[in-house]
Amino acid sequence: MSAQTTETETDAFPLGMAARGFRGIVHRIDAEGHALSLQPEEIERRLIELGFLEGVEIAILHEGFFGRDPIAVRVNGATVALRRREAMAIIARR
Repeated sequence: MSAQTTETETDAFPLGMAARGFRGIVHRIDAEGHALSLQPEEIERRLIELGFLEGVEIAILHEGFFGRDPIAVRVNGATVALRRREAMAIIARR
């Protein structure tokens, strides 16, 4: 493993943990182990269809008033609303 790979992995975190104003890129999609109503493969497919592809720039524009949920995320020029539990499957980095 190279030093750059290790640094990238350490900087990566679930988008669901980010606050309003966060700007970064999608590092990868990882829906395994998240308590969601759909199978991990279905969650990954849906997120990819919404434009959450590796390397794409993202920004959190807004958070809901109660529990900071849902969040509005700008991806590929579109604004997408996600529940934080769904956003936990999107691994992002600055």
